[in-house]
Amino acid sequence: MSTTPTQKQLGGRIAELRKRKGLSQNDLARTVSISRPSIAQIELGKRNLNIIELQKLSLILGFSLDEFMSDNFSLKNEFQIDVLPKSEIINERISFPEFQSGKFGNVLLYILERCAGKPNVGETVIGKLFYFADFNYYELYEEHLTGAVYRKLPFGPAPEKLESIIQQMTTNSQLQRVKTEYNGYPQIRFLPLEKPDLKGMKASEKDVIDRVIEQMSDWSAAAISNYSHQDMPWLASKDGEDIDYELVFYRDAPFSIKNYGDENEQP
Repeated sequence: MSTTPTQKQLGGRIAELRKRKGLSQNDLARTVSISRPSIAQIELGKRNLNIIELQKLSLILGFSLDEFMSDNFSLKNEFQIDVLPKSEIINERISFPEFQSGKFGNVLLYILERCAGKPNVGETVIGKLFYFADFNYYELYEEHLTGAVYRKLPFGPAPEKLESIIQQMTTNSQLQRVKTEYNGYPQIRFLPLEKPDLKGMKASEKDVIDRVIEQMSDWSAAAISNYSHQDMPWLASKDGEDIDYELVFYRDAPFSIKNYGDENEQP
């Protein structure tokens, strides 16, 4: 007796056929005229496809609707999956982060302005606050806040340029580095010596940073590190490698800050 494939099975089939076709999620999203986060949710089996979207996908990915919806569908079968020539693939918006040192410094001053007085906020907590601010902003707006690069290291994600920026700002008398203890452990803290320049910060950027600070700035270094280790960008990355911002579109609750089901989709 035949059964209807689950939403998750259909999403997995879409993902595999897309990869065989040589398309990125962004390529496919633009061709089908829905958003890239929606493609990510479809491939995860967390969003339904309507018949018009399914028909478009069948033309783009080269599959038969009858076979695709069959419970005995196999990706080992022969399908029209020729890789499209580069000239036919829609140009994907470059999503590689471009580090903005000036903005990074201002974000650091802003975080310290709000959090430096809290005894738990040392170097580890600051690094994680940066991580969630950067990745949450990318999830919401598909734009980079500071353009910082993060790597999967044993102690958790932190901006690669954090130490060099702190050293530069300390030399320029913008920050003061303080060695202290917190709960019996050595701690490095930073005190701001000047105000952040908020003129160069968008209201949307400030809002995301504020929400991260409100949620996490009272957490201990261990608590915020453990939380970051459960976030999909961290989980899906390899040890020692850079963490891809695009992985935010695979987040589940409570990490995802965007309701994809209610998303107002735009091509």
